Amino acid sequence: MDGELVCHPFEPVWSPSSQVLILGTMPSLKSRLNQFYYGHPQNRFWPLLARLFACPVPQTSDARRALILDHQLALWDVLMRCTIRGSADSAIRSPTVNPIADLVARCPIRLVVANGQKAGALYRQHVQAQIRLPLVVLPSTSPANARLSLDDLAETWQVIPDCLSS
Repeated sequence: MDGELVCHPFEPVWSPSSQVLILGTMPSLKSRLNQFYYGHPQNRFWPLLARLFACPVPQTSDARRALILDHQLALWDVLMRCTIRGSADSAIRSPTVNPIADLVARCPIRLVVANGQKAGALYRQHVQAQIRLPLVVLPSTSPANARLSLDDLAETWQVIPDCLSS
């Protein structure tokens, strides 16, 4: 077998005022065990957002959800299910996408941000034709992308607060 069939375990985090949709690929094994997005302790997603919005790094799922909602963000993943071995995006096979167009229809999303190249590629391949919104593919916050410092990530991810302030 080429891996395990994984179904996305989380609902999207969004509100009717969400303006920027951040998409990953599929929750990692650690995230699934911790029962919330970006649950691997070495993933820099939450420290990065805290830095971008000048707030404390959220430690609980409720605080993380609040950070997303308080800043008019939405958070989800491109995939509803896939076959995967471990957590590496390169191991994804047989992807089925989430109904992202349905989510976008419920809030005034102005920008879609892909957290990493694989999320961007999957979005372009399976979703972009349905949703005519700008897409920005940003460097992954994954611990596998350790070549970039938090400062480097913050510089490129600044596009999110910039979009919200324009």
